[in-house]
Amino acid sequence: MGLNDPQWGRRGDGPPDLDEIWNRFRQRLARLFGGKGAGREPGGAGGKGLPGGAGLLVLLVVLIWLASGFYIVDAGQRGVVLRFGKYSQTTDPGPQWRLPYPIESVEIVPVSTVRTLEVGYRNNTKNKMLKESLMLTDDENIVDIQFAVQYVVKDPTDFLFNNRNPDETVMQVAESAMREVVGKSKIDFVLYEGRRQIGEESKTLMQQMLDRYRTGVLISQVSLQQAQAPEEVQAAFVDAVNANQDRERQINEGQAYSNDVVPKARGTASRLQQEAEGYRQRVIANAEGEASRFRQILEEYSRAPAVTRERLYLDAVQQVLSNTSKVIVDQKSGSNLLFLPLDKLLQLSAAGAAPAATDSAERAPAPELQSSSPPPLDSRSRDALRSRDREGRP
Repeated sequence: MGLNDPQWGRRGDGPPDLDEIWNRFRQRLARLFGGKGAGREPGGAGGKGLPGGAGLLVLLVVLIWLASGFYIVDAGQRGVVLRFGKYSQTTDPGPQWRLPYPIESVEIVPVSTVRTLEVGYRNNTKNKMLKESLMLTDDENIVDIQFAVQYVVKDPTDFLFNNRNPDETVMQVAESAMREVVGKSKIDFVLYEGRRQIGEESKTLMQQMLDRYRTGVLISQVSLQQAQAPEEVQAAFVDAVNANQDRERQINEGQAYSNDVVPKARGTASRLQQEAEGYRQRVIANAEGEASRFRQILEEYSRAPAVTRERLYLDAVQQVLSNTSKVIVDQKSGSNLLFLPLDKLLQLSAAGAAPAATDSAERAPAPELQSSSPPPLDSRSRDALRSRDREGRP
């Protein structure tokens, strides 16, 4: 009965009867589901009403049952709704409603929680699990590796229905992937420079295997806690490492010595080559100068053979006698007394020979015809020579 009904408040002296309301509700449900009580009037021959208190109790139970379908999904979670145990839908964070139990149920799955698994140890690196940590490298060496795997839920549906034990699955996949990566690497690469690369490669391989199994898991990080040789062979391994370090040190020292000696040797070789090239150019220039001088002398000789022959003779005699300390006097008649200043002549000849030797060593001979003059004599020696020449003439 609506509030705008004109008969409201005139059909009795009190509020509507709850039994009547319940009977009408029951009849509607019967008609809706096609029950046998459809179309029967309340209090009729085929109907039997419930007491007022029992009907109210049933109504409250129904309301509570319907209210039990409300649930809240927190941030960082997903709700997976199951209808009679079969997947129905996935709900986002916030207040949600489902059909009450046992028709539908919900599973809350945390998708932002980071879960950590330890492989090769438990709680502490000293608490080793050798069955998990001992692995074989590509060069047939045993290495003890301890690492941790962190993962989150990527797909709540796959995580719930395709995994019976997600942690155990991730543990076995992580160990298998790490053994595969380590089995393709050398022990030095595993222990030293390749730790970061091994973690990245194993993470990629783990994710590929988990996606192939449809586990709904996303690997967020793989961190190597410890990588070392087994305790039984650590002493021998330390000796081998020291030997490798000594080898590297000697190689570096040899390389440093080579870097010091080779440039010096190359500089010396370049200097010798330049000196040889300069000597070659000097010899060639001297030879060309001598050849040019000889051609000029030949040309002059062809013009005046007697004069040229006399000149060449005088030049040769001057060149020979300029390097000796003896004085030769040619006197045909012994009647004339010659006074020769021998000390002055020797000093002049020595002073003239020194500049001549210096000039000949510093520069190449000139191509033109060279002429040299005898050392100057004083007036007395010139007069003596003139008198000797006059006496020798007929």
